[in-house]
Amino acid sequence: MRFLPTEEQSDFARALRSLLASAQVPAVARAWADGEYGPGDALRSRLAGTGLFALAAPEAYEGAGLLPVELSLGFVELGRAGVPGPVVESAAVSVLLSELGDEALAKRFLPVLAAGGAWATLTLPEGSGGGPYALDADAAAYCFTVSGAGGLRRAAAGAPLRSTDPVRRLSRPVPTGGEPLAAGPAVARAAQAAGLWARLLTAAQCLGVGEALLERTVGYVKQRTQFGVPIGSFQAVKHRLADTLVALEFARPLLWAAALSLDPGDVAAAKLRCGAAAYGAAMTALQLHGAVGYTEELDLSLWLRKARPLRDAWGTPSACRAEVLRSFTPGRRGG
Repeated sequence: MRFLPTEEQSDFARALRSLLASAQVPAVARAWADGEYGPGDALRSRLAGTGLFALAAPEAYEGAGLLPVELSLGFVELGRAGVPGPVVESAAVSVLLSELGDEALAKRFLPVLAAGGAWATLTLPEGSGGGPYALDADAAAYCFTVSGAGGLRRAAAGAPLRSTDPVRRLSRPVPTGGEPLAAGPAVARAAQAAGLWARLLTAAQCLGVGEALLERTVGYVKQRTQFGVPIGSFQAVKHRLADTLVALEFARPLLWAAALSLDPGDVAAAKLRCGAAAYGAAMTALQLHGAVGYTEELDLSLWLRKARPLRDAWGTPSACRAEVLRSFTPGRRGG
């Protein structure tokens, strides 16, 4: 079995990487953190031209079909570039509406989301892998929330709260009011699917963030000198970087396996390992950059401050471990 992306999938990832390399994403992220969403919206439009957002919507609604492997490849590149905005949540909303089985709602929202015409954000009950906070609700055209009782509605967002990562702006949806959209068991099932995809795509983002941190750290240790030689020549530094690389490379096949199977246990394992690898890459980057790593002026900070929030988003390490353990209980995966 050749467990590698196809040539077409690799070409898609390379096209995204090339686009993002020319998009001045750090400047876009800094503007987003300041509440200036215009550059982020322009970047979303450019990404839409690649067909990225169409990968989370059925063909009947202007999408390309629900393609988790291709979408995961794309989200690794988004993480690597540090793209701001509710990219995971927009895709999760598309999945939720696709799985809901309500043709009127699908026709109303999916075509614009598949075309990348707007941001959407989402909160789900804790049992679906979600949490109480909506990401970037003040920048999103659509803020959806699913209640524990299985009700789906459009909600207004509260005031943004402070976050570890200033590029990730969090708020609580207003608990009452808004537009009711659907209710019943179908909403709960669709929410489970949306939460699963959100966890998978967050894992992909984590992998990209870890790769970006490692790449920048390797470049830095080749330039910074002590005792007249680059610090990258020190054995202890080489060992730390090697450990970081191994962690990322061990996480990668778990991500692809999860994208292929969409099994909750596989997705949880991928999220657990990719999140840990990204967080470990952040700790390595911070240690080897020294004091300069703390400065916000350095672009490195944009990735450093993403690692832990992404590790915990759409499934904390403890929640993912619990899901992995459940996947090995009798009755799961054929017993």
